[in-house]
Amino acid sequence: MTLGDATPNTESRPWIFAAVCVMVASLTLLVFGMTQVPVIELLPGYVAAYMLIGACIFGPTGKFLSIRQAAAFLLPGALLVVLALLNLGFWCGGWLLGLPAWGLMLSRWTSANALRAADVSNFLGLLVLGLAVFTFNVIWVIFSLGLFLLPIIPLVRLAYPEYRVRPLQAAVEVLLAVAAVVIAFAIPTPEGSWSSPWVYAGGAATAGLMITYWACKLPRRARRRQLNNGAIV
Repeated sequence: MTLGDATPNTESRPWIFAAVCVMVASLTLLVFGMTQVPVIELLPGYVAAYMLIGACIFGPTGKFLSIRQAAAFLLPGALLVVLALLNLGFWCGGWLLGLPAWGLMLSRWTSANALRAADVSNFLGLLVLGLAVFTFNVIWVIFSLGLFLLPIIPLVRLAYPEYRVRPLQAAVEVLLAVAAVVIAFAIPTPEGSWSSPWVYAGGAATAGLMITYWACKLPRRARRRQLNNGAIV
């Protein structure tokens, strides 16, 4: 499975790219909203972004979340909000960078497909790298070019027949990708800001695509069952 999600399979799958687009637009609005209003006033927007990303990941699968999946998805964001309210840093915004990938990993977490500690560790390492990209792209603006990939990716995916048969997903992803770019350029640069909104949005896009692409490449490791006759299935 790749970000293109164009493998010939009738199984309903998460709208991973849509989740990344929601993340980019939301994180851009939240970061520059911090310069205008107190953090607590951004909480409704943060919750809305969190729920929209969750809907993109878990909604299309048509499966109910288990209690452990829901807890693992919601708890990190809730705990990091507490840090933000205590003025210890807006880490909940940084968590959004990896939320689409984290949700994808959790969507595959079943009794037959365990969530491995090594995969979680690798995810956290990539999240730290993504935070570095997002932070320092003010200096290395080349990382911001990822923003312009957003409208291109769903158009390229239309070359795959398996994607074209899902017109609703294709339309939503094109709309969200364009919206993320428009929002990045529509937000006025606050006075005294180190960089323009589109630069931060581009860093978020590059980091989000990188982490999510890695999560898409994770193999499914279903446990094999041994029957009474010794056969392995």
